[in-house]
Amino acid sequence: QVQLIESGGGLVEAGGSLRLSCTASGRTFSSVAMGWFRQTPGKERELVGAINSGGGFTYYAESVRGRFTISRDNAENTVYLQMNSLKPEDTAVYFCAARAVTIASMTRSGYDYWGQGTQVTVTS
Repeated sequence: QVQLIESGGGLVEAGGSLRLSCTASGRTFSSVAMGWFRQTPGKERELVGAINSGGGFTYYAESVRGRFTISRDNAENTVYLQMNSLKPEDTAVYFCAARAVTIASMTRSGYDYWGQGTQVTVTS
């Protein structure tokens, strides 16, 4: 079992930045790959980015590439999502997810554990 708790969401103006954090417990964090997803009402939950267990591989959705950065601190059991140059279309509930293997997945079904989500709202 892995428990995930996100934090750092909030309200920001377009062009601004936010950093989301996701702290994990319950399993050796350095052995799990992590992903960040987001969801808006009426839409499917979509992948924002993913990172492997060691942090040496990252993947980003085209819509956020160059603006968002995923990183992790295995000593702190935490994964981060740094979001820069935010746009109103980035408004969503953001979820972190974990899978009990070292390699990241690009699909929602590839993740075993989910956080409760944190709201990000970007105003124009």
